[in-house]
Amino acid sequence: MERVQAWRPDVAGISEVLHAHFTEHAYPAHVHEHWTVLLVDSGGVDYALGGRRHQAVTRRVTVLPPYVSHDGRAASPGGFDKRVLYVDERWLPERLTGAAVRAPSIADPELVGAVSALHRALRDPREAEDRLALVTERITRHLDLRVPSAPDRDPGLARVVRTRLDEDEPTLEALARDLGVHPSHLVRVFRREYGLPPHRYLVGRRLDRARRLLLDGVPTAEVAAATGFHDQSHLTRHFRALLGTTPGRFRMVA
Repeated sequence: MERVQAWRPDVAGISEVLHAHFTEHAYPAHVHEHWTVLLVDSGGVDYALGGRRHQAVTRRVTVLPPYVSHDGRAASPGGFDKRVLYVDERWLPERLTGAAVRAPSIADPELVGAVSALHRALRDPREAEDRLALVTERITRHLDLRVPSAPDRDPGLARVVRTRLDEDEPTLEALARDLGVHPSHLVRVFRREYGLPPHRYLVGRRLDRARRLLLDGVPTAEVAAATGFHDQSHLTRHFRALLGTTPGRFRMVA
């Protein structure tokens, strides 16, 4: 049986916490605006990150960078239990992205223990912030030791597209016209940089906003209207595809 618990802690730099058990749910390709720091407590997770296959397993910390596409599914029939922190760039800088894409799994028992202790401290903002500083410092040291492997890209154009999508959600045709490029070129550049096409990125960003509003107690119908979905059923369909649960149930267990 799928179980999801999510909340927004009063800890600067952590936008959301997610504890979950999944057996059959498979995450489609999506991105987050913040770093994902993942602990698997049982089972394992098969996932693709930046076009490469990986597995998140117990006794390791998995670190996924923002704005890079990833998916996920259980590695075995028994499913998996996970704990996730979404951490912003004040703690983990963007320059670490390439290293994390290349090797997102960190085998460090002390780091595993520190991340677990941080989860236990989340109800105490001061203690949690101290522990977060130690955790992210240790992650940064690991990633700084790795040499990024960056293929030939056009990150400048891709970032402009991402900024426009975040600001006013233009149509692909309008965006391509404004930037003076062909729509297909725009899609190829964006997919090469972030691992998914602009529309799927946009849906993921809307779902990020929807999750925050749901956790703030906003009614589901209002959340759908505020985040650009046609109606509540449209939001529910995409929400279930990403998280394996409905917006109403997400709010109840949060």
